[in-house]
Amino acid sequence: MSDHIDQPANQQNSQQDNQRTVQSRLQPLTHDDIRSFVPPNDCLDGKTILVTGAGDGIGRVAALTYARYGATVLLLGRTSSKLEYVYDEIESLGGKQPAMLPMNLEGATYAEMQQLEGLIDKEVGQLDGILHNAGVLGQLTPLEMYDVDTFAEVMKVNFMATFMLTQALLPLLKDADHGSIVFTSSTVGTHPRAFWGAYALSKQAVEGMSNIFTQETQNTTNLRFNCVNPGGTRTNMRAHAYPGENPMSLKTPEDIMAGYVCLMSDDSIGVRGQVVELQPKD
Repeated sequence: MSDHIDQPANQQNSQQDNQRTVQSRLQPLTHDDIRSFVPPNDCLDGKTILVTGAGDGIGRVAALTYARYGATVLLLGRTSSKLEYVYDEIESLGGKQPAMLPMNLEGATYAEMQQLEGLIDKEVGQLDGILHNAGVLGQLTPLEMYDVDTFAEVMKVNFMATFMLTQALLPLLKDADHGSIVFTSSTVGTHPRAFWGAYALSKQAVEGMSNIFTQETQNTTNLRFNCVNPGGTRTNMRAHAYPGENPMSLKTPEDIMAGYVCLMSDDSIGVRGQVVELQPKD
């Protein structure tokens, strides 16, 4: 008679999850690992993730993808009708019931963001991750000609609101076992380029913010802060920036989701302060 006793499936799955977590702590994933990540089923089960700019583009696809892998998704955006559509999409695919959080980041105050933290704490009870995806392009023009009001709008949405929301939600994120904050950068954030003005400067500031948050929290919390650069992707913002470009030559948001899922999953524990290019140039 064999001494082996079969373990229940859920216990085996739990042990496998723990093994992946321990391994990721010992050997942080490389950027290639993140880009080519194959998400295990339910790898986000039990997590609550807030996605800004969730109404369309990359934000919408990320919200749907997070829900598909088991997360409870909080949909933040300025247009309620778009959030309602994504809400219905998540329900139709059998995901956990999401929540809609209408908010215009351009006009939102810090007090409103603190109120949002209290609302999430009361109604959901936890927050495990934020994908800061919302952003505006502004003008493509020399800085000496840049409209000052437009400059302020771009910096508010892309940088200041991102900072304020992160700071306001930190108490909840610190309570998570392994909180993950993912900022959206750009090639012109890493390497500022002429005529990209406020957009480039806002993304450069976001990368610096992620770096500073990492330095300040890596020895005292389990939080991890990282940036993703989605690269040229078939979105409305890309079409406005490159009106003569053939959109069919670009990858879709769905094509680059592996990295977004990886950085929210416990497989990426140990990955901190990185700027991950999801479509690196050869």
